[in-house]
Amino acid sequence: MTELVTGEAVALELRPAKLPSRALAVLLDLAAAMIAYILVTVLLVATTASLDEAAQTALAIATFLLVLIGGPIAVETLTHGRSLGKLAFGLRVVRDDGGPIRFRHALVRGAIGVVEILLTFGVVACVASLVSARGRRLGDVFAGTLVVRERIPAGRGGFVPPPPPWLAGRFGGLDLSAVPDGLWLAVRQYLSRMQQLDPQVSLHMAQRLADDLAARTGSPAPQGIPPAAFLAAVVHERQSREARQAFAAARFAPPAAHRAPVEAGAPAVGGPVQAQPWAGQPQASSLPAASATPSGPPHAPVPSTPAPPRDASPAERPATGFAPPA
Repeated sequence: MTELVTGEAVALELRPAKLPSRALAVLLDLAAAMIAYILVTVLLVATTASLDEAAQTALAIATFLLVLIGGPIAVETLTHGRSLGKLAFGLRVVRDDGGPIRFRHALVRGAIGVVEILLTFGVVACVASLVSARGRRLGDVFAGTLVVRERIPAGRGGFVPPPPPWLAGRFGGLDLSAVPDGLWLAVRQYLSRMQQLDPQVSLHMAQRLADDLAARTGSPAPQGIPPAAFLAAVVHERQSREARQAFAAARFAPPAAHRAPVEAGAPAVGGPVQAQPWAGQPQASSLPAASATPSGPPHAPVPSTPAPPRDASPAERPATGFAPPA
């Protein structure tokens, strides 16, 4: 792992490619270039057989330069550092600041690669890569580039270790509302990578993050607790609070099947809800109100037909002209 600093002062952690993977990528690129060179040479020999020897020699040199040197340069320029071999082994050429390469970088790498790879059969490139701290060959040194690994094996990079059991639930009274998302992200990244850092660097970063977190929460970190354990305990407390809120929301939310919309004017299921009178208020009589008709006395009650029992058969019910549903 190496740390590169961009022009915007952003530290990038990149994995330089090892010599075996780079050698295999170069062999694959050379094999593809040689196949293309042989095909182009056969085609030129078949089409320029009538030319003299000087013209054929000039065409052979031009073919060598264009296919074996210009071809890889053009491919790395157009793909921003990904040739066929590098793409197969998950490698890429980048600048020293982590940015994509351009034509001048690919040109310097290709020109010097003729000497240290083609003419010396890769001996100079292997020696330079072994001597360099970041595995760079001479072409990378002069071009200001670096070959890095794009495919990182899946490991415990995103695993945040749990806090010690004696710290679980100890920080339940902290106010975590003022802690920004950027600080949470920095803490999680540190906890997931602290095993890969130097012990002194890891301790310094943990202390700095713990101080920032304590300043945001308004409560200093307890004495005698390692900063990394304090960070893990606070992150665990935040995750526990979020889990409780999510479970509570899911528990009290009604199911979707029971949230049927009620049409305007339609009675609710189970009939209308009767308003209960307050204590001390007169209650309305539940008896039917008397109605006056022109042919009867003004206060004569209207006779009502008693409702048939529910268990009566349809034949015993009075004929009202209404057919009950089947």
